[in-house]
Amino acid sequence: MVIMGVAGCGKSSLAAAIAAAQGMALIEGDDRHSTHSREKMGQGIPLTDADRAGWLADLAQTLHAQPTGVVLTCSALRRSYRDLLRSAAPQLRFVFLELTRDEAVARVSARSAHFFSASLVDSQFATLESPVGESGVLRLDATLPLAQLQAQVSAWLHAPVTV
Repeated sequence: MVIMGVAGCGKSSLAAAIAAAQGMALIEGDDRHSTHSREKMGQGIPLTDADRAGWLADLAQTLHAQPTGVVLTCSALRRSYRDLLRSAAPQLRFVFLELTRDEAVARVSARSAHFFSASLVDSQFATLESPVGESGVLRLDATLPLAQLQAQVSAWLHAPVTV
């Protein structure tokens, strides 16, 4: 499962809650960014598709190596990024944490120890291709309480799969 969305949507918090509730491993996608990409983002320079290519390939390989399941945080902003991850794990599901630009800016600005600059939020929204309507995607309001979000994801995971 991938917990996805723009910066500040709560990917890390929800992923940790889901991993704990489901007894699954947690992989923080941000930890896999290269030093160069972290430096760019820290300076307020948006990443390009080329910057993300190696990172996404690493995440896809990591997913493929976890056949029993894992919870991964990854912005997965473009459909092509999600499709790359799906190619590594065909049964992959995505939880899309949706929130407004203003809420994202407020949340990112409030973080004290993170490399991502609040000035990049607009570039995230510009890059975002909504996954709504794609197979295996659960869309959630990122402003809901964490316990409620975790309960909704757990219920979704255990619901019968419909085709």
